[in-house]
Amino acid sequence: MSLTMYTASIPVFTRMLGNALTWLERAAAHAEAKKFDPAVYMTLRLAPDMFPLPRQIQIACDMAKGAAARLGGIEVPSWEDKEASLAELAERIQRTITFVNSVPQASIEGSEARAIVLPRRVGEPLHFSGEDYLRDFVLPHFYFHLTTTYGLLRQAGVELGKADFIGR
Repeated sequence: MSLTMYTASIPVFTRMLGNALTWLERAAAHAEAKKFDPAVYMTLRLAPDMFPLPRQIQIACDMAKGAAARLGGIEVPSWEDKEASLAELAERIQRTITFVNSVPQASIEGSEARAIVLPRRVGEPLHFSGEDYLRDFVLPHFYFHLTTTYGLLRQAGVELGKADFIGR
């Protein structure tokens, strides 16, 4: 089977977000075993100018749902960024997995040349072909924010290894 826009996106999002669910489960178990409030995780950040853990997960989820919608030619759902616990972050991840899997494969296939216009908070929108959008924008952002999430949890003592990041 050759690599397609669908196989390069939806299964990747589903697998990695599923892995992130495992990380959050391990974080909750770690907090329970060490007898501390898991709300501590919500303040974790690598540097003072970086987003904390919840925002890392929100952005990774936004990248996945935005890509699935834009490549599928449908409206991107808007979700409020209000998660304040590991359980709420897990719910957001699960909602993202459900959404990306609901976008029909046929609507994503052939989207390599689809014009993608990405609005920005400031300045002109960004313009991509579907292929460039997925390869050069979405996937790097998606992996950056998931890697940061993994690193934050690992640094906080959650027992995670490379196999937990990659998945089994």
